[in-house]
Amino acid sequence: MTAANAGTAGRPAAVGGEAEGRAGVTAAPARPGQETVLATEHGKTTIADVVVQKIAGLAAREIPGVHRLGGGVAQAFGAVMQRIPGATPSLGQGVSVEVGERQAAVDLDLVVEYGVEIGELTQAIRRNVITSIERMTGLQVAEVNIAVDDIHLPGEDDDDGEARVE
Repeated sequence: MTAANAGTAGRPAAVGGEAEGRAGVTAAPARPGQETVLATEHGKTTIADVVVQKIAGLAAREIPGVHRLGGGVAQAFGAVMQRIPGATPSLGQGVSVEVGERQAAVDLDLVVEYGVEIGELTQAIRRNVITSIERMTGLQVAEVNIAVDDIHLPGEDDDDGEARVE
């Protein structure tokens, strides 16, 4: 997801008279005298993409049925990072975000546990991600796109070569 393709990836470039934000996410134009939590008459608060990325990643992982975030390249990179002494897996693995002045959009890549109803799981993930981001940052979440890349089967080995013990 890039700012260049934000308007072509299912996101409108501008909606209802809104101006496009820094990262391609639409943001309502500031109106004189209108204050939000992030923009007041005393100053403006900006929130880094990595902050929203971590919040989204943690919120998605809280939902039972999510085996892990990331697929393909992100999964391989995470496996390499786990083998480096002292390195910790990234909380943002499998998560990409675009953050504007007042809105954010989130893309998640995940692996689900076998037997979980994917439609219900993705609804729960969206609800938790949106609630967490909006509550913690004051940003409005425009969308949460979810790509289910794989299903984790019971007894299947994890990336580190060891069977998962539960």
